[in-house]
Amino acid sequence: MAEGWKDFVAGTVGGFSGKLLDYPFDTVKVLLQTQNSLDTSPSSPSSKPTAAAHHNHPITSSPLHTTIQHVKLKPPQTHQPVYRGAIHCLTHTIQTRGFFSLYNGLPAPLLGSMAENAVLFLSYGHVKRLLGETSDQPLSLLQLSIAGAAAGGITSFVLNPFEVIKCQMQVMNSDAYNNTNSNNNSRKKYKGFIDCIIQTIKNEGITKGLYRGQTSLLLREIPGNFCWYGVYEGVCYSQIPIGGTKRDLGPKTHLIGGAAAGVAYWTAFYPADTVGSQLRANPSYSSKGFGEVFMEIYRREGVRGLYRGWGITVLRAAPAHALIFAMYEWTVGVFRRWDPGMEDCLDKRSGSISHSA
Repeated sequence: MAEGWKDFVAGTVGGFSGKLLDYPFDTVKVLLQTQNSLDTSPSSPSSKPTAAAHHNHPITSSPLHTTIQHVKLKPPQTHQPVYRGAIHCLTHTIQTRGFFSLYNGLPAPLLGSMAENAVLFLSYGHVKRLLGETSDQPLSLLQLSIAGAAAGGITSFVLNPFEVIKCQMQVMNSDAYNNTNSNNNSRKKYKGFIDCIIQTIKNEGITKGLYRGQTSLLLREIPGNFCWYGVYEGVCYSQIPIGGTKRDLGPKTHLIGGAAAGVAYWTAFYPADTVGSQLRANPSYSSKGFGEVFMEIYRREGVRGLYRGWGITVLRAAPAHALIFAMYEWTVGVFRRWDPGMEDCLDKRSGSISHSA
């Protein structure tokens, strides 16, 4: 239990630090992912004749004219994205909404990141022990990766409500949202993240509201954390001096390992996050499943649409995840200085690993 709460606290510190650094870029990622769905949502009135359309094409009693008119009003199959790319999205949002609009909804993901990493590192430690890790019996890199995947699956149920609120708050002031908001009463603006939580539960319930997109999160977290922990532990292992332990590693290794792990995490199955952002940001998708939205995005935008925002995501993931692991290891080090006899599983495992094998 003592090991568990230390992992919990260290994970909380790491999550807090990483989220403060990467949140503006996460906002850009979500705006890029959701711009087309918000502008072409299934419930959008864009497919209906507008007042302007009737003004330009007066309705007559002629059936032929009415038929032609409906053909003219058929919506186009392709839609011009609001943002041309990550840089344009970032600069445009700052120019039109202000710099701090990039931090819209920060409390929810900040709390979510703290809770996510706390539960993630706690679960990771427990799963490793369930897999048989002891002071004399370290786990293989594959087993460590499996432990990470299991921890990711567990953590997704804690994280999803925060992800739903975060996405809705982030897109609330986007141009794609506001282009259709005046014609779609189902999209509301929230006074803050507490109001967003209340309104989401009130209008959609807990399961369909706060857990919208849970399948997509599982498909992101399980392979993502398999790679996250696997890559981090692999980098650390490669840097342990002959006959040494993980305690001999410094912040440089933790930063490099964390950066590599962050890129691996987001590359593992990025389309799951794209689908999840659509599901969480757009309540009109609440009745749709992962596969249906996945294919809808693919048919509308192709593979490029499924990977929209990937570039800026991996760019911000490298420093953010480097900071998460560095702060986690630093916090564990603080506990160790307070309690020199502290026996955490990472040290015991790495103490029996050497490059002499």
